[in-house]
Amino acid sequence: MKKVIVVDGMCCAKCAERAEKKLRLLDGVSGAKANFKKGIILVESSLPDEALSDCVTDAGFAVKDIHIRKGIFG
Repeated sequence: MKKVIVVDGMCCAKCAERAEKKLRLLDGVSGAKANFKKGIILVESSLPDEALSDCVTDAGFAVKDIHIRKGIFG
């Protein structure tokens, strides 16, 4: 399932890279792409929202919202 994670505290490309790598380490995540300018992470995962939120929080970011990605521009 494709989801959008809205985060706070991602200020640069290195932050985005750190969030992506942390998510990709989880079993059940097949892809992650962060956009620090928009403050979002696009993730493809079979995991529940709580597991994704915990992972992103552990990476040092505050999770504002997680919702299902609709269409190409989610």
